[in-house]
Amino acid sequence: MDIFLDPFFQRALVGGVLIGVTAPLIGIFLVLRRLSMIGDTLSHVSIAGVALGMLVGVYPLGMGLVFALAASFAIEKLRKEYKTYAELSIAIIMSAGIALATLFFSLGRGFNISVSGYLFGNIYTLDRLDLLLVGIVTAVTVLFVSCNFKEMFLLFFDEEAAAVSGLPIRFYNVAVTMLTALVISAAIKIVGALLVSSLVTIPVAASLRLAKSFKHSVILAVLFSELAVVFGLVLAAWFNLAPGATVVLLLIAFLLLTFLVKRNLRV
Repeated sequence: MDIFLDPFFQRALVGGVLIGVTAPLIGIFLVLRRLSMIGDTLSHVSIAGVALGMLVGVYPLGMGLVFALAASFAIEKLRKEYKTYAELSIAIIMSAGIALATLFFSLGRGFNISVSGYLFGNIYTLDRLDLLLVGIVTAVTVLFVSCNFKEMFLLFFDEEAAAVSGLPIRFYNVAVTMLTALVISAAIKIVGALLVSSLVTIPVAASLRLAKSFKHSVILAVLFSELAVVFGLVLAAWFNLAPGATVVLLLIAFLLLTFLVKRNLRV
């Protein structure tokens, strides 16, 4: 149990718990918008920003956040241009992110080992600046969703009804995409760019199997996420496993468990 007394593990636990709240909280709205794959897109763009930050000597997570925010605006612009084929916006921006990341990697081969921590996650290396960034992102996300919960619920369940009632649809669409960019950028060092979308979508998928209402699904999604983060970090520390992968595999286990529970309830 001495692991709980180590500062690096305490920082990892705090960072994981914070992201465990924000990722599914924003993920539930992405699922309703049928934009579950946007997490993968923004994570690839964030990695391009991280690589550029390392190349020019700027705080990597900060540069990744800037890139992700720029990508969020680009996605909304392209979604407006391709209304009938909205998923094209995600494919285009993902392609651009992968291309830029590959270019920056080739220009800075010396930091390829360092950047692997952002690709696969390295929560144990979180420092105070990283925690500050995660804390700010968490505060902004929770505050925005709390203050606009009813409006966002109406908008993402029935956009036409929201438009008739006078809600600023474009504002909320842009806001949710920007919040997603913030969450993805803050989380890539925790679970890694290759797995970060799992933390956004899998808890939501599990909650939708059992939830009886929208609020219930939000609560369950956050609960599944937090359980996976806390137990995943403990198991990873005890058995010397990759923490990001352990968290995601626990989420998969929870999802499979919901299928079994649902099936038993039907019998």
